[in-house]
Amino acid sequence: MSEAKVAVVLGVGPGLGGAIVRRFARENFAVAMMARSEDMLKPIQKEVEQFGGVALPVSADATNLNSVIDAFAQVKEKLGTPEVFIYNAGAFLMGGILELTPEQFENSWKINCLGAFLGVQQVLPAMVEHGSGTILLTGATASLRGGARFAALAVGKFGLRALAQSLAREFWPQGIHVAHIIIDGLINTPRVQAMAPEREVHTLLSTEAIAQTYWQLYLQEPTAWTLELDLRPALEKF
Repeated sequence: MSEAKVAVVLGVGPGLGGAIVRRFARENFAVAMMARSEDMLKPIQKEVEQFGGVALPVSADATNLNSVIDAFAQVKEKLGTPEVFIYNAGAFLMGGILELTPEQFENSWKINCLGAFLGVQQVLPAMVEHGSGTILLTGATASLRGGARFAALAVGKFGLRALAQSLAREFWPQGIHVAHIIIDGLINTPRVQAMAPEREVHTLLSTEAIAQTYWQLYLQEPTAWTLELDLRPALEKF
């Protein structure tokens, strides 16, 4: 079991999730990386280990209670009790109300919202006992408004924002910092680069810059905590 502080990032890929893992690992956190497939986490683990950090790949389905319980049990056994929990899982599915199937709509809500609820239930008891902890939830433009053909995303992200507010009002007084981060714009990830190769880098959100903001939220003093902030490129219209 690691003697370092422990952070869990649920929803890790080659974009923002990986950047958050690297940022916290560079600050001597042992970071548990959760995704449906451990194989996609191996390159991030190797990169972190090259600079002397600790990154544990853990398979987890954010929409399945038993999977989430098993994943956090592995973290506690191999690394220790998490001090930081970051929910970064998300499902982006465009479709009109008459085009979406009930199964698609429900699954999108589960990934964008329910998974965060399942995750926080795993970390809160120990945080309450210790009187400290940090929970960071990744939102989106759709957290604030539901656009045409964006219902599947917006309903889940609206719910995630509500969860953040309820958590903060219940657990801030107990020493647990909960914050909701609205990502307003496209993130510079391999998927976005493939989808929009004409986009210039400065028009996209930098994963490393976002990860730095997450780290700064962790560092905040209880006398000046942030509940919600929004991030966007300087050229993004809003």
